[in-house]
Amino acid sequence: MPSESPAADPLASMELDLPVVLLSHRGPVSFDRDPETGERTASRGAGGLVTALSGLAAHLDEAVWVCVASGGEDAEVARESVGAPVHVGLDPEPRLLAEGADEPGRRLSLRLVEVAPGVHDPFYGVIANPLLWFVQHRLYNLSLSPSLGREERTAFEDGYVVANELAAEAVVEQVQKVGGRAVVLLHDYHFYLVGDIVRQRCPDALVSHFVHIPWPGPDGWRVLPPDMRDRLLTGLLGCDVVAFHTRADARAFLLCCQEILQLPVDMRLLAVSVAGRTVRVRVYPISIDIPALEATAHTDASDEHLVALDHFLGEGQLVLRVDRTDPSKNIVRGFQAFGLMLDEHPELQSRVVFLALLQPSRQDVQEYTDYLAAIGSAASSVNARHGTGTWQPIDVRFASDMALATAAYRRCDVLVVNAVADGMNLVAKEAVVLNERDMVLALSEATGAHDELGRFAVTLHPFDVAQQADALHEALTMPPQLRRDRREHAAMIVHRNDVERWLSAQLVDLATLAD
Repeated sequence: MPSESPAADPLASMELDLPVVLLSHRGPVSFDRDPETGERTASRGAGGLVTALSGLAAHLDEAVWVCVASGGEDAEVARESVGAPVHVGLDPEPRLLAEGADEPGRRLSLRLVEVAPGVHDPFYGVIANPLLWFVQHRLYNLSLSPSLGREERTAFEDGYVVANELAAEAVVEQVQKVGGRAVVLLHDYHFYLVGDIVRQRCPDALVSHFVHIPWPGPDGWRVLPPDMRDRLLTGLLGCDVVAFHTRADARAFLLCCQEILQLPVDMRLLAVSVAGRTVRVRVYPISIDIPALEATAHTDASDEHLVALDHFLGEGQLVLRVDRTDPSKNIVRGFQAFGLMLDEHPELQSRVVFLALLQPSRQDVQEYTDYLAAIGSAASSVNARHGTGTWQPIDVRFASDMALATAAYRRCDVLVVNAVADGMNLVAKEAVVLNERDMVLALSEATGAHDELGRFAVTLHPFDVAQQADALHEALTMPPQLRRDRREHAAMIVHRNDVERWLSAQLVDLATLAD
């Protein structure tokens, strides 16, 4: 199914005659050493953001991607390059290229920023995760948390602020190398202070910041002390454009500017006035790289997993979830809902399996460690109540295996996404494109993806376990033609609004501002 992007090759045809500098916490490639040979190795970065930005960087001749060195070998590459970008090939496998090497395939320039553990640990492990993540996903039990003391204050000043300054310095250096006039694309909650620093140092740069996670309204941000939240908002307002996945998040950001900073905003035009400037607030729903996903889904490894799943399930139905073990993903309530459905519909005993492909996440953060234990307890409870000698209703597999995930996408009858809050959720989009059995999408109303796909899904209310149980039963018993119609319409939307369209929409808007 062809994409209906604004132009035949919109990324190549953008009249954005400016160099581009990207910034994100994770990079497209990470480096290591082979334990046997000692040779340097490279592997692809994980996550939908990295995939999307890799597509952008590979289409632009003068793009430099700035990211944090994530490990010891990354830091070694950063030291060897002495602050200069290194050249990385992406096809067929990621690799470090020699200076001047002319090799086929996608390639990009990568600037690694070394952040000392004494800075990175509080920056990432105390402020970015869990504090900002929990605030923005509304995960705190406000009667007990957060409780901000000296440690958090110090972590903000000596961790988050310093890491942002280091990243900003690298971005500024890249902009200054091209004469001070460039497009700067900042990404996510790790770097809310960078935009204002770049504007002060490079006033001719065109700066955009894309926030990939939910944005709460003013009451949500009042969890943080005024000096902290004001600096975060002011940092973002140093940009020309602040962008989100949904209009609700964009409006919530404007309300924060209005109520917390007392700035004039225009809700109709989605704009805020600050220091004689107008900051545009924009909405660009992120999507997936469909050709790359389909290529992964039809490898020998994925096909082998598909055969194994067919053998394992026989004529049975498959309920699937693919997630990190993050509290925002709502895995525990999802298992509880599945167990309640089996309580109320014993005819489904031995006829359906809930396969959960889970990737343990941020286990250095106590809240995540506790949630992983709660996941195991919830699954065990359902299995103990309903399992037999030959059938276990919930099959939990802790793995990060894209070949297995794509095979499960192809085979599943229902995909569960019941997040309590999610900026977008690309799993929902991946599954409806790849599925071969007219699966039903059971989708939380609190995901960005619900804006696009909700009318073709069974909607889940993330805190209502009984409603989720009813919705799962509805999905498993939905008439075949209705299943087919819904899945095909959802897939059509994803094909039309693919990652290329997401990228090109941003470049079109930035090109307009650059005129």
